[in-house]
Amino acid sequence: MLAPSDLVSPFAGFDVPAWLESLARRRGSHPALIFAPPEGPRRTWTYAQFVDAARRVAGGLVARGVRPGDRVLVHLENCPESLIARFACAFAGAVCVGTNPQAAGPELDWFARSTGAVAAITQPKFASLVASHCKGLRWVAATADDAGTPAATTMARAESFEALMAEPLARRAPDPFAPASIMFTTGTTSRPKGVVWTHANVLWGARVNAMQQDMRPDDVSLVFLPLCHVVGLSWCALSTLWAGGTIVLQPRFSASRYWAVASEFGATVGSQVFFTMNALAAAGIPRHGFRQWIMPRHDPAQMQRFGVDFVSGWGMTEVLVQAIVCERGFEPPAGAIGRPGAGYRVRVVDDDNRQVEPGGSGHLLVGAARGLSIFRDYDGDAAATAEAFDEDGFFRTGDRVILREDGWLQFGDRIKDVLKVGGEGVSASEIEAVILRAPGVKECAVVARPDADYGEVPVAFVVPKPDLPPEEARALPETVSALCRESLAKFKVPRETRIVADLPLVGFGKVSKARLREMALSDE
Repeated sequence: MLAPSDLVSPFAGFDVPAWLESLARRRGSHPALIFAPPEGPRRTWTYAQFVDAARRVAGGLVARGVRPGDRVLVHLENCPESLIARFACAFAGAVCVGTNPQAAGPELDWFARSTGAVAAITQPKFASLVASHCKGLRWVAATADDAGTPAATTMARAESFEALMAEPLARRAPDPFAPASIMFTTGTTSRPKGVVWTHANVLWGARVNAMQQDMRPDDVSLVFLPLCHVVGLSWCALSTLWAGGTIVLQPRFSASRYWAVASEFGATVGSQVFFTMNALAAAGIPRHGFRQWIMPRHDPAQMQRFGVDFVSGWGMTEVLVQAIVCERGFEPPAGAIGRPGAGYRVRVVDDDNRQVEPGGSGHLLVGAARGLSIFRDYDGDAAATAEAFDEDGFFRTGDRVILREDGWLQFGDRIKDVLKVGGEGVSASEIEAVILRAPGVKECAVVARPDADYGEVPVAFVVPKPDLPPEEARALPETVSALCRESLAKFKVPRETRIVADLPLVGFGKVSKARLREMALSDE
């Protein structure tokens, strides 16, 4: 099978720095990035200023010993530095390891150790956490504030982000198939996997998302979804830059501030998850200038309610874009996630790998070019990479979909045991691995329970050890909760821990999570 590097690439002689320099030449004085934090002044970078900042930070990285291929941990909330640092790594030939700012210390340790990160760029409130858990780092740099909020804490040993600014680094010879970034999956085991994107992957994501979402040079894109995830980064930010539009970046979602910020900057495009859309509806819907939102599925009733078009679709970190999309020119039915997007082959197969008939459901497989229109590999995990692709080179997504009679695809369920908490993917087995470390726990299982605000929340079922003293058994829920709060991001902590005598089984020793989900909804 031919690799992308064996073919004439759409990005031959081009990479992320070449793209950015082209943007600076073509859109130099146009606003590229506006930062709109809840506190503090607004800050604006033109395309020329934004690219210059990235080149200067790249110079600082090289001056501090970062070499091509080195990994740099970027542990930041949504802020200008999170984008500048990412592109600075590209100019330096380094690999940006973008991590979730809600990650706990042990998670950060895994991200740094598994990638071999040599340095980190973070913010004041995370600096000590990063330094104390990521022992192999040569240095840590911290921004001046916490995503626009004045810093309440400092770390004496951290360099300032501003000190990284140096002479602008000259652009290297382009290599579109060199690694550019690593983003982590939610994982279906206790450890998330590092998804390697090449420069060509980044460019593909920017270009195809801009095309499918009909992004325009005069668009103003209001972005609050985390830049550590594919939707916030590729679907929203990169697509806006490819079109030459303006990103209005918010540190986080705020239902009370969303409409005011949108009005202030004349936002025309945005992206929502069901949690944020419900919160905005509850806060009231004013007149606005949005022409479209990016959504997980087509919903004509909500489009009418908000007075905005939806560009709906399905994707994941490994496939960069909406590989299945409801593009304009079609009339999708309610609930559809779309049809195969440009550059993707899609199969829906049964358990025996046979194509399902229209009207049936099955496993979703996606065919694309490795390192170009789909990720290159899982960092340092050849076995997981091999397992992810079938003998024909199709990526096993781990999702089930319904192939409707009319040709549209509709999301079915998750094969992989992943919860969606407020738009964040959460691995049940990652939580289970933490709970099993709690003294007195014999077995455990975590499932999702529907939640009006967050879509889903995790609920833990715990079987205590038979010899556990009664007082310790009674305290076990709090013991489990405390360990989870210490080891996991806040949104991963179970909302409830139930003590049970045993876990329901189906088949030979397999836990019946379907039964546990029923129990989570009841008072059992």
